[in-house]
This record gives sequence, structure tokens and C-alpha cells, in this order.
Amino acid sequence: MTKTLFVGNLPWSVTDDELTQKFQEVAAVISARVITDRNTGKSRGFGFVEVSEDLAESVIRALDQSEWEGRVIRVSEAQPRTQNSERRGAYQRRRF
Repeated sequence: MTKTLFVGNLPWSVTDDELTQKFQEVAAVISARVITDRNTGKSRGFGFVEVSEDLAESVIRALDQSEWEGRVIRVSEAQPRTQNSERRGAYQRRRF
């Protein structure tokens, strides 16, 4: 089984490959993705990394609150999207 980790406060210049490399220093990475703005293509400052379930806690302990390019990143277990957040996003998209 795998776990998805949320990675917040990423440096704006980080790419998917760099995110993968950073987390591979601690554990094998299944996938890594920096979330980008759909209009500009620029990073939104957070991403998700998928690792083996048995390594997730050690990855969180190793990298949470660590510094990366002058920014202190936050690493935690990703939470599923709630129905409320999905609705809010849909509402915002319709307004524009």
C-alpha cells in the first residue's frame, strides 16, 4: 500500500523532478507532483508525494520543518478533499 504526503511551503521554483529527488534522499518515491495554477502554469507552493505506507511516518519525521532554499517546508499525511472544498472551487470557477 502507499500513502500520499502533502508538502507545503515549497520554494516557487521547485519542479516535479526536484521534489522527487528531495524525497528520494529519505525513501523510495512512487510519484511526486508540484501543483500549478491552471492559468499561469506557475507553482502554487505545494505538492504531493506518494511513498510506501510503511515509510510514510519516517519521511514525515525526516523532512517536516526542514529548510529548502530558505523556506521551511511542511510535510504531513494528505487529507482527502472534502465535499465543501470541491463545491467552493466549482463556485469560484463559475464566477469567472
